[in-house]
Amino acid sequence: MEIRVVALTGIPRVQPGDDLAEMMCAAIERLGVELRADDVLVVCQKIVSKAEGRVVTLSEVVASERALGFAHEFGKEPAVVELALREAREVLRMTGGHLITATGPGFICANSGLDRSNQNGPDEATLLPADADASAARLRAGIAQRLVVAPAVIVSDTFGRPWRLGQIDFAIGAAGLAVLDDHAGRTDWSGRTLEHTVIALADQLSAAAGLVMAKDGGVPACLVRGCEVRAPRPGAARAADLVRPSADDLFR
Repeated sequence: MEIRVVALTGIPRVQPGDDLAEMMCAAIERLGVELRADDVLVVCQKIVSKAEGRVVTLSEVVASERALGFAHEFGKEPAVVELALREAREVLRMTGGHLITATGPGFICANSGLDRSNQNGPDEATLLPADADASAARLRAGIAQRLVVAPAVIVSDTFGRPWRLGQIDFAIGAAGLAVLDDHAGRTDWSGRTLEHTVIALADQLSAAAGLVMAKDGGVPACLVRGCEVRAPRPGAARAADLVRPSADDLFR
């Protein structure tokens, strides 16, 4: 097996209301390859959020007393803290200068995924897409309408990980592929029947894409070719399906 991860270059700074599907198609055409149905396009959250207007001017945010108190104690920006609290469906930790929340369908991340890097203005921040799975589906449909082929689409974002240092790219939106690859019932190399192995394929693809989508490289999307992906199935069709149900979480 050979898997290729190819940067989609030349995508301009995205503004609210921009046609992201058109931008992606132009980048694919510049690459000089013919898009295939078994390709996977990985797009960073930031340009999706910008195109969808999920951009906030920080100086216009009125911070609550809770946000002001936390920001003052730990030297944080009150507007950033306030937005993180507004976007949170649950605050898991708010201590020692750390604000860890559950947001969207249950993604656990710092500051509810609020992003200050690579903004169009110094006073701006982006929020996560309101529904990143729907964003991926719309982008896939827009690309299919223009190029008459519908590859899988993943919207990725960079999150930290509990118990491990460093950050990595995760899938927060997906369309056109099974995000989980259940190996139960298959056999391993020695012939033993697998029982519990479930591979988070969408996260693996996002992590691989992150190798060419560096924050300082100006590459917000890439094409992954050569990875076998399966058709979506109930319980594994959306990035939201990657979230462990609270009832199964041993650490909350």
